[in-house]
Amino acid sequence: MTTRWTAVRVLRDRTAGRCLTAVMVSGFGTSALWLASGVWVKDLTGSDGLAALCLLAMWAPTLAGPVLGTLADRCRRRPLLIVLSLSMAALLLTLCAVDGPEELWLLYAVLFVYGAAGTVHDAAESALVAGAVDGSLLGDFNGLRMTAGEGMKLLAPLAGAGLFTAYGGSGVALLDAASFLTAALVYMSLRVREERPDRVREGGRGATAEGARHLWGDTVLRPLVLAGGVTMLCAGVSGALTYAVVEDLGHSPAYAGVLYAVQGAGSVTVGLLSGPVLRRLGARRFAAYGIGLLAVAMALRAVPYDPVAWASAATIGVGLPAALIAVLTEVQRRTPGPLLGRVTATANTLVYTPNVIGLAAGAAMVELLGPRAQLSGLGVVLGVTAAVLLAQRRSSADRTAARSASDASPA
Repeated sequence: MTTRWTAVRVLRDRTAGRCLTAVMVSGFGTSALWLASGVWVKDLTGSDGLAALCLLAMWAPTLAGPVLGTLADRCRRRPLLIVLSLSMAALLLTLCAVDGPEELWLLYAVLFVYGAAGTVHDAAESALVAGAVDGSLLGDFNGLRMTAGEGMKLLAPLAGAGLFTAYGGSGVALLDAASFLTAALVYMSLRVREERPDRVREGGRGATAEGARHLWGDTVLRPLVLAGGVTMLCAGVSGALTYAVVEDLGHSPAYAGVLYAVQGAGSVTVGLLSGPVLRRLGARRFAAYGIGLLAVAMALRAVPYDPVAWASAATIGVGLPAALIAVLTEVQRRTPGPLLGRVTATANTLVYTPNVIGLAAGAAMVELLGPRAQLSGLGVVLGVTAAVLLAQRRSSADRTAARSASDASPA
């Protein structure tokens, strides 16, 4: 009852509901393109390596997150989101010109710009939501956003694959362009008051470093973000072992899709529950308990038994998003508005970059160590991370923030 009530509160909030709609629409197009771009390259060239470069092109700009996030602090966020969405809609139309291997440079260039624009978009959207949505709803909003994102990951690849089969890569590009156009219209409909940003006191590297200094100097955010980075590193290693785990279970590689679906169901569940649980536990304990669940799930993943594999996948789906929701919500709550774009982008870089490193490390070690030894080690690392996070003493500011959030919404 409480979960449903808080979800309804978010959807009834004009700004929160429309921001959530924009996230869902653009996320649908992004997920469809993410799958179709690799299939597109594979279809044109027959090369697995060139197909994998699509993911690298989209991911690489996130390394420049602290720099790109500065743009979100120099402009009003709503107009910036509108311009970004319309620009991406127009840029994606150029992919209709890709008809053979000789035009692949255009696809990679668009995907690179896509990744850079997405980094700025995420920072600006986080700052816009933090400034326009009731602070007591931030945990609920981020949980519902996670739920919507997981739902899009389940549905959009199927739509993208179907469109690619029927109309080729151009059809998927048009779908993604339409999703950005729709998101721009939703942002236009928002009625939020934004003050003109103050001139950044420092230029160049100084402005970029200001967000990193705030993040590192906050005794609550620093351990949360570091724990999030360790968690995503372990999740990357585990992700690289998926097909080895499936092989141990005695199934074909397609069985990985079943495990991903079960994991997605767990993520949807924690997304719906995150608001009330965050208010009860606070971000630090919510993240620590999520990482603790993830530690147990990783260790169980080494057991070659179907019911255990399903339970492990569902538990991963619960534990991993809990840590990510806690980090984002606390960044929004504890960061001044003028810095929020840079701090969000910096936190995203520190949390999500280790995931790619983990994927590479897991792929390199799977033949050397085997999946069971690695999964057992991941369970230990995550267990220690959760214990260290729980052992962190709350600062007085942390206690005040948690108490204020609970008082504001005693659900």
